[in-house]
Amino acid sequence: MPSVDIVVPCYNEEEGLDTFYTETTKVTNRIDGYSFRFIMVDDGSRDKTLDKLIHLAGQHKDILYLSFSRNFGKEAAMYAGLKATTADYVIVMDADLQHPPAMIPDFIEGLKEGYDCCAAMRSNRNGESKVRSLFSRTFYRLSHAMSDIKIPYGAVDFRIMSRKMVDAILQLSEIERFSKGIFTWVGFSTKWYPYENVERQIGTTKWSFWGLFKYALDGITSFSVAPLRLVSGMGFVICVFAFIYIVATLIQTMVSGIAVPGYVTTLSAVLFLGGIIELSVGILGEYIAHIYMETKKRPIYIVRQTNLGDEASNEGTDQESH
Repeated sequence: MPSVDIVVPCYNEEEGLDTFYTETTKVTNRIDGYSFRFIMVDDGSRDKTLDKLIHLAGQHKDILYLSFSRNFGKEAAMYAGLKATTADYVIVMDADLQHPPAMIPDFIEGLKEGYDCCAAMRSNRNGESKVRSLFSRTFYRLSHAMSDIKIPYGAVDFRIMSRKMVDAILQLSEIERFSKGIFTWVGFSTKWYPYENVERQIGTTKWSFWGLFKYALDGITSFSVAPLRLVSGMGFVICVFAFIYIVATLIQTMVSGIAVPGYVTTLSAVLFLGGIIELSVGILGEYIAHIYMETKKRPIYIVRQTNLGDEASNEGTDQESH
């Protein structure tokens, strides 16, 4: 019987874990020929998420959990969950039920068609603010324009993957992770399933606008060097214009004499060039920061408590079995 591990990152999800497990098992229990288990990853929650996971694991044998020593972020939680899996197939989904469990049977059917991955993509962004929707569309457009990694608009982390694909993802052990790009970069055949955006019913979103902005910036700089080439391009264009301006000024001086330079023109040129320099330094800084974080070789996460035993161990982390 094929086995399926469901990886669920959890951050301050105390209120909704019972509902999530109940609603998801209603779906998985109706799927014949597959065995399911849950790997819940507590990402250093500040509420009683860990206590709830311990309680659920005591009631249900199909629940395993890891708890981080602090909040390392959703990307680290997904990586830890994937690393702990041993099943033939792996599902990644959120605990807030914004990823509809009802899609899991469709994912299973997609696997039977020969796909290595079946993933969900939002067909709309109902319930989100116009500013956030605009920001999201802009990110996908920039990502497509700057990178060879083409992430479909509306793609989410909710998906099922074959063991081969999961093993390939685990080979990419970078610290600064952007899973949507990693899922695409490793390749493998993927079938996309559109779905209507579902508003969170329990709890509140953990993503701030600034957090989403930094996440999008990491996504672009992790899979594209186009911003660096843009800096080079801007420098070349400015040099060309500066050369033309110098030549034009020399000709004007020889023909008409020395003209008194305009204050507004000088100030505008200084401010413009200063802005370009600051932008260029900022772009270079983003890439240097990535290099800095990767070269320190710190662990992606540290496990404080788990009921997985040796399956959850990772180099350079402390671990306490419950």
